[in-house]
Amino acid sequence: MDDVITRRRKGGATQTPVAYLNCNFAAPVGEKPALFTHDEVITLFHETGHGLHHLLTQIEELGVSGINGVEWDAVELPSQFMENFCWEWDVLKHMTHHVDTGAALPKELFDKMLAAKNFQSGLGTLRQIEFSSFDMRLHDDFDPNGGRSAMDLLNEIRKETAVMFPPAYNRFPNNFSHIFAGGYGAGYYSYKWAEVLSADAYALFEENGVLSPEVGHRFWSEILAQGGARPALESFKAFRGREPTIDALLRHNGMA
Repeated sequence: MDDVITRRRKGGATQTPVAYLNCNFAAPVGEKPALFTHDEVITLFHETGHGLHHLLTQIEELGVSGINGVEWDAVELPSQFMENFCWEWDVLKHMTHHVDTGAALPKELFDKMLAAKNFQSGLGTLRQIEFSSFDMRLHDDFDPNGGRSAMDLLNEIRKETAVMFPPAYNRFPNNFSHIFAGGYGAGYYSYKWAEVLSADAYALFEENGVLSPEVGHRFWSEILAQGGARPALESFKAFRGREPTIDALLRHNGMA
C-alpha cells in the first residue's frame, strides 16, 4: 500500500485522499478464475487496513493526515487489526467457495487452519523478542570498539530468551537486513508492539460482536480518523478506554 494524494485543505476545498494497493497475487489460469490462498487474503486485508487508515482520516494538516506522522510502532495497528477478520469463522464462511462446487469452506478445515496458525506460536514469540532485544541493545549500550562482538551480544540475549540455539557457525547479525538496510534500526520491537495494540483493539469487537457497527464507528473516529494528529497511545486509549494489555495477543496465539 502507498499513498498518492493525502487529505488536506487546499484553498476553500478539502483534497480527497487517494491510496493504492500493488498486489502480486496469482493470475487466472485458463478458464479458471484467480484463486487466492489464505495467506494472500490475509495480505489483502492487511494492506487494506493501511489503505483505510489513509482514506478515512479526518485530519487536514498534511504532515499528520492519514498515515503521515503516525509513530513507527503503531502504524501497523490498523493493518494487523484487519488480519483478525481472516481468522473469524463468521466472516470466512461467507467469503469462501469451492471453485467447482461452490460449497463453502468446511468448519473442520477451518479448525485445522486455526490449529496450524498457532503451532509453535510460543517459539515464534520468543524469536521476535530475541531479535527485538538484540536490536535495542545494539543501538543502546553496545560499544563497537569494546571487547565483545555483535555476535557475543546476541549470544548473551539468546541465553535469556532462546529455547533452541542455532549452530555456532551461524552469523545471524550479518544478514539482519531489517535493522541495517530496512529502516527498522532501534525499532524492530514495533512488530510485536503493534500486534499487542491490534489484538487488544480487536478484542473489543470480540466482546461486542465482530461486525458491530457501533464499535466499528468508534474504531474509525478514535484511530483511523485521527491519523498522526495525536500520539497513537492516546488514540488507542480513547478507543479502548484503558492502557493496552497483552492478554488478547496471548489468547489469539493460543497461549492463554
